[in-house]
Amino acid sequence: MRPLHIALAALVAAVWGVNFVVVELGLAHFPPLLFSALRFLVAALPAVFFVGRPTVAWRWIIGVGLVLGVAKFGLLFIGMDRGMPAGLSSLVLQAQAVFTALFAALVLSERPGGKRLLGMGVALAGIGVAAVDEGASGPVLAFVLVILAAACWGASNVITRKAAPPDSLNFMVWVSTVPVVPLLVLSLLFEGWDRDAEALAALDWTGAGTVVYVAWISTVFGFGAWGFLLRHHPASSVAPFTLLVPVFGMSSAALLLGESVSPLRWCAAALLVGGVALTSLTGPRPAVTVPQPEAREARV
Repeated sequence: MRPLHIALAALVAAVWGVNFVVVELGLAHFPPLLFSALRFLVAALPAVFFVGRPTVAWRWIIGVGLVLGVAKFGLLFIGMDRGMPAGLSSLVLQAQAVFTALFAALVLSERPGGKRLLGMGVALAGIGVAAVDEGASGPVLAFVLVILAAACWGASNVITRKAAPPDSLNFMVWVSTVPVVPLLVLSLLFEGWDRDAEALAALDWTGAGTVVYVAWISTVFGFGAWGFLLRHHPASSVAPFTLLVPVFGMSSAALLLGESVSPLRWCAAALLVGGVALTSLTGPRPAVTVPQPEAREARV
């Protein structure tokens, strides 16, 4: 990769890592489901008028919009609102690589090789260590919600792979149009009109800034730049930079929010990042093809 593209990949990882700190700041201004709805509303508008028509079928856009936008981000924001630290969330969410490999094996018949299975085991051990650390000092339910968010992210990755969008920015902008109404409805049902109205009435520059960051910088710029890199370089060259996300996430949370990182959490980080590296950077085992009888007869 060219030095400029390496810098761009590192910048995207930094943007996505700091995003967890921004989300925590935003949750001080908005209920979690409303905040998630605003994120996608601002990401979709006005960008949807400039990216052109969808480049994939609507069933893929709706599927990813519901699984990624409503389920994954809804669970993540609720988990963080209930006490899951920003730095730990940035780390645990990387378990999506394990869930992606599992779902790909089930749905796409991708057979994981020995190294990938080892990586999945190491990453799961890291999640276990993080769970022990969080269980001793924080709410377990919030931890579980972020794990479920990682599972939803893994499912959306498989749907996206099936969709194979030729333009990731176009795809992400159109996907952002789907979660807005479901998230607003869920917010009204579970968070209440009064709480939503109060949050919007008290909107200040800090609250507006968090929405702009998670919508335009993290979503539109982040996914647009990532798609640009994937169009110019092999996925195996670009994917390793996602391992920097929890590094930026944990360090920015420590610097900006004063979150402490215990030795047990560092151990969890080493296991999870190492396991994700093995899982993500090791390709699936090629499927064994059995010659058909006609083919064998043709060679005789």
